[in-house]
Amino acid sequence: MDLFEDLPEPSQSSATLKDATDFFSDIPDATLASPSTRTDGKGEKRKMQPEQENGSRELVEKKVCKGAEGIFQLKSYVTERQGEREDMQDSHTILNDITEECQPLPATVTRLSYFAVFDGHGGCRASRFAAQNLHQNIIKKLPKGEAVLCRYNEESQKPTALMLSREHNPTQYEERMRIQKAGGNVRDGRVLGVLEVSRSFGDGQYKRCGVICTPDIKRCQLTHNDRFILLACDGLFKAFTPEEAVTFIVSCVEDEKVQTGEVKLSTDARYEAACNRLANEAVRRGSADNITVLVVHIEH
Repeated sequence: MDLFEDLPEPSQSSATLKDATDFFSDIPDATLASPSTRTDGKGEKRKMQPEQENGSRELVEKKVCKGAEGIFQLKSYVTERQGEREDMQDSHTILNDITEECQPLPATVTRLSYFAVFDGHGGCRASRFAAQNLHQNIIKKLPKGEAVLCRYNEESQKPTALMLSREHNPTQYEERMRIQKAGGNVRDGRVLGVLEVSRSFGDGQYKRCGVICTPDIKRCQLTHNDRFILLACDGLFKAFTPEEAVTFIVSCVEDEKVQTGEVKLSTDARYEAACNRLANEAVRRGSADNITVLVVHIEH
């Protein structure tokens, strides 16, 4: 599959998508987002440690070049909550710029950025390893030479959650069929009644039962109707649907009451607050799982 093949012009109407990788892929038990972009500065990644305060945050600024239609600027915000778990098993990666590592690139691609959230289970070793190494393996596999994305409906001016990935759950028909063909079974929504996901890194004892780590790969061209990309683990989506999460973030960002005293908060502060409030609300709604929320604001 040529990840840089020409795409039809993006529709200005609503669709259905969710997280992203520009190779916009949803990797098993992980969510990635990496628009085909160009920014200044080196890539950076950071794992929030459990002993850090509940509301860890990170801000990274990027620019996205989208052909002749103009330049988008991306800013990302990330929050983690340990929930009722004994430790924090999630990890994430934010890389400003992996362009140099991917050379040579087609002339149509000016920059690549990479965002990822890894939902760990049974410990944090696999998620941390993936956060440190997955992007290096993806870079090696990129063709050489010659996502939840919030998109506004132009007519209604209402936000729509555009799904860029699929849930890898053994209750899904295709996933269940693959597991059964491999000699495994699904009980109580889990592989062999134990594993809640059907694709993952690690979980070696379940590979013989059809659990794989093969990703789905999608591409999505950004438009001027796009507002932000939401990446999160299932700790969030146990309490929110994608549509609810998008609406919650939009309401936080547009809430005039979100301010400190008489001073109106900046856009950065509003998105950072929205990121934290979304995670807090998921905890309030009863999600006891680890929660990682990463929001990438698309500025026009």
